[in-house]
Amino acid sequence: MKLIRIAVLVAVGAAVVALAGVGRPETAGGASKPAGGITVTGVGTVTAVPNEATFTIGVQSQGSTAREALAANSDQMRRVLAAVKSAGVDESDIKTQDVSVSPSYEDEGRINGYSARNSVAVTIDALSKAGGVLDAASNAGANEVYGPMLSRSNQDKLQAKALRDAVANARKKAEALADAAGVRLGSVTAVTEGFGGGPEPYYAEGGARLALDKAAPIEPGTQDVQASVTVTFAIT
Repeated sequence: MKLIRIAVLVAVGAAVVALAGVGRPETAGGASKPAGGITVTGVGTVTAVPNEATFTIGVQSQGSTAREALAANSDQMRRVLAAVKSAGVDESDIKTQDVSVSPSYEDEGRINGYSARNSVAVTIDALSKAGGVLDAASNAGANEVYGPMLSRSNQDKLQAKALRDAVANARKKAEALADAAGVRLGSVTAVTEGFGGGPEPYYAEGGARLALDKAAPIEPGTQDVQASVTVTFAIT
């Protein structure tokens, strides 16, 4: 009886050992490759010459009352707007920025009349026209001009090219990492656009207020459009 009981216990132990291996991953052939792949950040930069200029053109007027100052300012601004349009600026490229009336004070703190101000943002679609537009605005009564802010008319296309260059840059980095790690680069599994800053606005040097010489020269310089992307590649 004792021998039969011992034999049964041995059989049960063997079954437990056999079942313990069920469900475990096979380890033959070495460790598997990481499932996360390779993640890198790529940067693309496109350099272009600005072909547009945006100026802030304003009129400041004085009056003994707020109503008088605003009326004088409105008449003066109408003349300026008419001159700017006659110089070749489309109405859709003119946008009012600020209209205000404020009291002017004497040294003793007493009100000594009122000052009215009206300013518009004017986008000039060709830099060659900028000098003529500013001259026309000045002759019509504009006494405040700020700018220029230089930009490109096809910024969307430049941004798209910068993104493509950023992806290509990311692939080069991933290929170098894959080669160093002894693996092969697979397909793209994820792409995330980062903040590239977009086209950087370029402002003329020498302060905000521009001296209104006739046909004021505008030097466009260059402008960088940047993009960045984070790309994950599978590895094989």
